[in-house]
This record gives sequence, C-alpha cells and structure tokens, in this order.
Amino acid sequence: MANDSTAPRGARTPWQVTRSVWYAMFMREAISRTMADRMGWFWMIFEPVAFVAIMIGVRSFVRGDRLIMNAEFIPWLIAGLMGFTLVREGMMRGMGAVDSNKALFAYRQVQPVDPVLVRNFLEGMLRSLVFLILIVGALMLGQDMYPDNALRVFAAWFSLWSLGLGLGLFTSVAASLVPEVGKVIRMLSLPLMLLSGVILPLNSLPHWLLEYLMLNPIPHGLETLRLGFFENYHVVPGTSMLYFWLFTFTLIVLGLLMHLRFIDRLKAS
Repeated sequence: MANDSTAPRGARTPWQVTRSVWYAMFMREAISRTMADRMGWFWMIFEPVAFVAIMIGVRSFVRGDRLIMNAEFIPWLIAGLMGFTLVREGMMRGMGAVDSNKALFAYRQVQPVDPVLVRNFLEGMLRSLVFLILIVGALMLGQDMYPDNALRVFAAWFSLWSLGLGLGLFTSVAASLVPEVGKVIRMLSLPLMLLSGVILPLNSLPHWLLEYLMLNPIPHGLETLRLGFFENYHVVPGTSMLYFWLFTFTLIVLGLLMHLRFIDRLKAS
C-alpha cells in the first residue's frame, strides 16, 4: 500500500523543528546566565537575598512598625519581592531578547518570538529555584514561611510568571521598534514596585486611591500569593484573579499578534 504522507521520509515536523530550536536556545541562554561567570551561581542566589535584606532595612527605616494584618512581616515581604521580580525580570529579559539574538534570525527556523519565550521560561525556572531556597532558608531561621495553601501559592506563582511572559512579549516588540520605550520602562520599574504593594501594604491607602492602583494587575497576583502563605491574611479589597487573568491573556494575545504583524521589521531592525 502506498504511503499517503506528503512529507519526505525522515523529514521532521514543524513541532519537532520548533522544539529543537527552543532546546538549543535554552541551553545557550542557560550556559550564558550560569556559566559565563565562575561565580554566576553565587550571585544568582546572593543578589536576591541581599535585595530582600536591603528592602527589610528600608521598610523598617521608613516605617518602624512591622504590623501586617494576620501575616509575618518578613515572609510577607519575601513573597511580595520574589513575586514582583518574577514579573519584572520576565518583562526586562524579554525586552532585550530580540536585539541580543538578532544574528540567529539568519536561520529561517528561528523566529523573533522564540528567544522571548525561552528567556521567560529560563527566568521563571531560575526565580522558582531561588524562591524555594529563600523559603527553606527562612524556615531554618524560624520564620513562618511554610504555605498554608501550597496549591494557591503554586497557582499564583504561575500566574505571575504568565504575566511576565505577556509583558515580555509586548515590550520585546515595542522596545525593538521604538528604543525610547525601553528606557521609559526601565525608569518605571522602581515606582511600579512601590505602587504594587511590594514593600508597604496597600490596605493603608485611601479607598479612592486604591481603586486606581488596583487597575495594575500585579497587586492581584501578589496578594493571592501571600494569601497562599497566610490563610487568614486580609487581602486588599478588590483583589480578583479573574481580572488578573483577563489582563494577562489579553497581553499575551496582543504580544503574539504584534510579533506576527512586525516579524519582518524585527528581523531587519
């Protein structure tokens, strides 16, 4: 019986080609991130630990009390910082992915969206590892860092990871086509951390201001992540993962459409 397949025998399917491209780029990025510097692993772990320690000092200096409603201050802050950096690094790493991998676009199998996806996946894996290390370290130091609802923590962490992907897809196109966009985004990184309730609880702000701040999807994810660690934690009024995911899905779809629309300009720019 004749073979009905139109593909040549031994030829790879598009999915197999894409998977090979992602694997090769993942190994390239992983080696670059962890092996380029002989102390790469040390700095990958020490940097967030030092950042957490500095933020604890800043928070204590700015506001002497450490009262968080039904939550321990240090675990509350660690969860917020790690959740925010997961989103921020997904956005920042994605933003530079296209330009730093432009030489690879000479191969027709490699598309501009590939390095963005790979970088976001790698960043999420590394941040998850660091978060686990911080949780174990906090538990060993006697902090109440054991999650009351591990499933909610996992779901919130994955949600924040997805938001970082959506932001990375969007900014990777916007910053490549208009370089000034990248500069503005970097300038807004610190104010965004303050406005997302990472250091100071948003519950202490006036209701009229809170309504505007909750248009930002990041606090919705951070509050849900914290609720997973402290089941009696009083989340910010208006926290909604439905709103979070509607925003995230819209951003991911918009980012993918922008990659399709401007693929030729991304390769040539």
